[in-house]
Amino acid sequence: MSDSKGYEAFSEFLERHSGIALGPNKQYLVSSRLRSILRDTGVEDLGELLKLVERDVRGTLRSQIVDAMTTNETLWFRDTHPFEILRDRLLPEFVDSKVRQPLRIWSAACSTGQEPYSISMIIDQFKQRRPGALNGEKIIATDISSRVLADARAGEYAMLALGRGLDTQQLKQYFDQTSDGRWRVKQPIASRVEFRPLNLLESYSLLGQFHFVFCRNVLIYFSGDLKRQILLKIHQCLHPGGYLIVGASEAVNGLNDYFEMVHCRPGIIYRKR
Repeated sequence: MSDSKGYEAFSEFLERHSGIALGPNKQYLVSSRLRSILRDTGVEDLGELLKLVERDVRGTLRSQIVDAMTTNETLWFRDTHPFEILRDRLLPEFVDSKVRQPLRIWSAACSTGQEPYSISMIIDQFKQRRPGALNGEKIIATDISSRVLADARAGEYAMLALGRGLDTQQLKQYFDQTSDGRWRVKQPIASRVEFRPLNLLESYSLLGQFHFVFCRNVLIYFSGDLKRQILLKIHQCLHPGGYLIVGASEAVNGLNDYFEMVHCRPGIIYRKR
């Protein structure tokens, strides 16, 4: 298999199993991300690697490849305004509506845990403002990568990672320093978060229903058709009147019958119709 055909076959494989659409001229990205896998398997091109994947009945190699190709760039309180909207608008609206069931939030494509833990910190701030207003709240955090989920569940971070979005006061308030110089998310914050593996191309039925869904900075990697499928499945997961929060560079287009755009200034969120 030639290099161009190998890349084309690999692109089809990756989109089929993860939804990520590489597009043309990303050979260097693929080579750099898969360098260690190619070295460990002893193969020299993508065509040979795909043949190994076909023979791997346990799917271990496929998972390693998807892990390597998944972008896991993240920050604490990334973009700031979605978390301010949650604290200042969505949580008060939820409490004032006197919804009987406990609050449930989904953090999709959660990477190493910064987003769901940031959401939990916002809930903590809100509960300090309005004691007794919330009870039994739960954050379900999912990702396709087993590797990043393991890091997220551990809830331990090096100082370099914590400096990306957290100030000194937040560090002291929400983390405990470990004996090896790392920092662990405090138990009350971590206890609200449950991490689960999930491929966004698969069924969401086991997740249950949510009042708010954060699906940020991941839809940009999917083709238009797959993005629409994902958004429609998220719509089914939302309670009536629930909210979807997407990334700053993402939009919910062509689904006006399903979502109503809500301007928050700054930021846009989407309410289930």
